[in-house]
Amino acid sequence: MIIVTGAAGFIGSCLIDRLNREGFKFIVAVDDFSDERFAARGKARNLEGKQIKERVEREKLFDWLAQNHEDVEFIFHIGARTDTTESDRRVLEHLNVSYSKKIWHGCVEYQIPLVYASSAATYGLGELGYDDDESLIPRLQPLNPYGESKNEFDIWALQQEKKPFFWAGLKFFNVYGPNEYHKGRMASVIFHAFHQIKATSRTRLFRSHHPDFKDGEQMRDFVYVKDLVEVAVFLMHHRRNSGIYNLGSGQARTFLDLARITFRAAHRPEQIDFVDTPADIRDKYQYYTQANVNKLRSIGYAAPFRTLEEGVTDYVRNYLSPGKYL
Repeated sequence: MIIVTGAAGFIGSCLIDRLNREGFKFIVAVDDFSDERFAARGKARNLEGKQIKERVEREKLFDWLAQNHEDVEFIFHIGARTDTTESDRRVLEHLNVSYSKKIWHGCVEYQIPLVYASSAATYGLGELGYDDDESLIPRLQPLNPYGESKNEFDIWALQQEKKPFFWAGLKFFNVYGPNEYHKGRMASVIFHAFHQIKATSRTRLFRSHHPDFKDGEQMRDFVYVKDLVEVAVFLMHHRRNSGIYNLGSGQARTFLDLARITFRAAHRPEQIDFVDTPADIRDKYQYYTQANVNKLRSIGYAAPFRTLEEGVTDYVRNYLSPGKYL
């Protein structure tokens, strides 16, 4: 059996689809199934059609694991509080740090390999660059409590004497793609741009508040979720070279690029407005990110990442426009 935490979420549900297509049917889906977002149409539909052996409530996982660990082949720990505006540090400590430590300890005790989700939010403003050099991780300066919680766990994992026989932390960059309907404000810019275009024939981008960047020329490393899950499955089979890896496309693109590609994919003429970046995130806004993926390439991952044109066109035409899920 393969455990996937955050199973009903955006990335977790896409990973389950990929595992199913690989032939893995005995999936243990872990999530907060009592959560209102799950009960709502969007998150519940993320698991429709997936082949799952069992659903386990998030807080009951460790009792379940104590009884069933001999049958568990791998754990993907994708679940987390991913809201970058979350200010309740108790929630982040519980879900992103303490819960992750308990999963780590379980993997050590029962000798289960582990892949877990970290985040490019750990890099802050990129003062030290965007290289996944583990010696730099204790010096990173995340811009918000979410990034701090992810970095705290990365630091803790690296300090442990007892580790799973294989483990990997993946620093997700700006992920977009199917099954993010439930994410609200935290959904990708592509998601929001498409729905604005559909409703008004226009889209809005944040105005730049940085002298080195023109409006719309803020740059991010956008990675398609289908590429992300390919890397996760590669690591499940690879099971060597434990460590922390960047997971982005390796290519920064502007928000203007993203908007223009979305208009083309939706067969609409380009109409872009600029609005001020919200005050609550303005001083914590990343103007540039680009993953150095050489470390991932060095262990044998050779598949190309989709270009922004390829990923956005697939997402818009095959999922957003018809309202489909992966």
